[in-house]
Amino acid sequence: MRASYLAAHDEFVAVGEGHRDGDGLWVEEPDEGGFAGVAFSRAELETPEGFARFAGHRRDQAREDTPRPTGHVPCTFFWVVDDADPTTYLGSLSVRHRLTPFLLEYGGHIGYSVRPSARRRHVATDALRLALPECAALGIDPVLVTCDDDNVGSARTIEANGGVLEDVRDGKRRYWIALDRGAPA
Repeated sequence: MRASYLAAHDEFVAVGEGHRDGDGLWVEEPDEGGFAGVAFSRAELETPEGFARFAGHRRDQAREDTPRPTGHVPCTFFWVVDDADPTTYLGSLSVRHRLTPFLLEYGGHIGYSVRPSARRRHVATDALRLALPECAALGIDPVLVTCDDDNVGSARTIEANGGVLEDVRDGKRRYWIALDRGAPA
């Protein structure tokens, strides 16, 4: 998936969306707490070894005992792929295992992004639907999902998955999705 992931990253950069849901941040500087961080250059990600290290780092972020910068929480990253060609990267989705004060106000439990060439095909709607059982398995219920107030597509995605708008704060729409809906009638 390396070539497809990097091509998607180039699409994001071309439309001014170089940083999305943590997946676009390849270089982290040490924070005041002394965390050494982790760095991935574009040149390194173009190599099989560098890309494998990057993917391993993403997988490790789900573990509670993985070192991470101050203020970051365990997070499970999912890469969204094309059903017809599983080597084609369409986007990413991250499930944050718990909320910090910042995530409660702005980021929520779930963040997602879809590469520009795959938008308007219900990719985000399907990815969010598939992530909700993962949230339930982590004991997250209800699930907070946010989007920019002017992002109509993302608002529709969240609402299609049962999101109920709580409010809008500082330009962020805050939705709650209840997972314990009981048995179907």
